[in-house]
Amino acid sequence: METAKNEEQGQGYLTPVLSHTLFPAQASAEAKKLYAALQEYAKRYSWVGMGRIHKGLREQVRLNDLSTIQKPHLFFLPDVPSVPFFPRDAHRHDIEVLEANYPAILAEFQAVYQRGIDSKSGWTSLSPKSQAVFPLYSAGVCVAKNCRSCPSTYRTLLSLRTFINSNSLGSAGFWLLGPGAMLGSSYGPTNTRLRCHLGLKTPPLCELVVGGEPQCWSEGHCLLLDDSFLHIISHKGPSESGPRVILNVDLWHPNVAAAERQALDFMFTPDL
Repeated sequence: METAKNEEQGQGYLTPVLSHTLFPAQASAEAKKLYAALQEYAKRYSWVGMGRIHKGLREQVRLNDLSTIQKPHLFFLPDVPSVPFFPRDAHRHDIEVLEANYPAILAEFQAVYQRGIDSKSGWTSLSPKSQAVFPLYSAGVCVAKNCRSCPSTYRTLLSLRTFINSNSLGSAGFWLLGPGAMLGSSYGPTNTRLRCHLGLKTPPLCELVVGGEPQCWSEGHCLLLDDSFLHIISHKGPSESGPRVILNVDLWHPNVAAAERQALDFMFTPDL
């Protein structure tokens, strides 16, 4: 009898959380899909530690209507301290691992670059003659052929403690930006991740502005940024300076708890 009573009390406690009446009717189809995924996760595991995710899903509609310098368009986790650029201490271990492996990573990039930038070689061109990507992980899915071409870089990624490689919010790969190119103002999809840029080739006059704060890349060193802030990327160098090249790696925001990471992995399961 006591067990049955406790179960009844537990269900009564969860009912307000599970109720769809708490979720905004004007929410997008994507937000409703994420809310359903959260409910399924909680049903399988627990609602413990899910308060911020639940709150974020309910507030996403309001956030999308705001004019603000930080506005992730897919999912915003509330009550997470954020700044445009984070200090190295936020992910010291992973940054030191990436920088220690810079020579091997650079050598593997040069090898795949010399084979030519085309789809047959594993590249994805996002815009003609201005930006290209050699993905190692794309939306949480390992690009096996490309990873086989870069075994040292692949092993380095797997040695990182906070690399997002189990959900569609996480990616990693070589990014090229050609001279004269500019990627206009945009927001990333979520504030639950930080993007780590390891500079591989950084000509002069290349700049990254996040949340109104300008920074430049440096070869062999990492920049840690929150791309849910409004950001602009530009390469204003002459054509002979060559492309700016970085290794981008998506890491968990240090203030996202382990239980929240597990739930987000479930909610943003990659489309295989």
